Amino acid sequence: MTTMFNKTRRDAPAHEERSPRSRLTDLDAGYPGKPVLHQLSLDIPALAMTALVGPNGSGKSTLLGVLAGVIPATSGELWHSEGRSPAFVPQRAAVGDSLPLTVRRAVEMGRWGRRGLWRRQTRQDRSAVDSAMDRMAVGDLATRQLGELSGGQRQRVLIAQGLAQQSDLLLLDEPTTGLDPESRERIATLLKELVADGTTVVQATHDLEAARAADACLLLADGRLVGQGPPEETLTDAVLARAWRPA
Repeated sequence: MTTMFNKTRRDAPAHEERSPRSRLTDLDAGYPGKPVLHQLSLDIPALAMTALVGPNGSGKSTLLGVLAGVIPATSGELWHSEGRSPAFVPQRAAVGDSLPLTVRRAVEMGRWGRRGLWRRQTRQDRSAVDSAMDRMAVGDLATRQLGELSGGQRQRVLIAQGLAQQSDLLLLDEPTTGLDPESRERIATLLKELVADGTTVVQATHDLEAARAADACLLLADGRLVGQGPPEETLTDAVLARAWRPA
């Protein structure tokens, strides 16, 4: 059997009841000298909210990086359906508070992948940035520095940066961690609206309540998939115990 290394196919998969937006088959990935993901085979359902759940160190961020195309697979296969390249929103901690960035400039960075770093903004770029900022209700913060914002405001700016990429696949790494309940609820509502409008959303989360509100769940432990499917089937006490078993 031929193994396909670090390859993204664009042909259609076999018919399924619900078409996947992305699919991993027997995929391994990690970093030099440090394998993280092992033999993952899973589907990301299209036009749905998928919660990626698991203990710290289980491989959630690495899986998002693979889906985003910023971490290569070492073996196996990654398939994406037709659509624009995924938009990836990292954890807030990955963006330094000391960076001299205004809110608008941070959101504009979402357009770099389409137009390049040094090319001037087009009318389409400005429209995409304006639309993303309006959608995340951060337009009134445009001239503020990122470091001056509250945690909830800053997270909405980072999501707006992802939206400015105008992808139909949005990947978020712990988008509500460390936020107050009001901010968590606001972001959860905005993400549900994005799905309703035709965006496939995948979010890594430690919040089991948020995961149970998703359309589908992926449960990781030690870089392996231990649960996949609807939340009511995946997030049972028995399955969660397998993921959080003592080392």
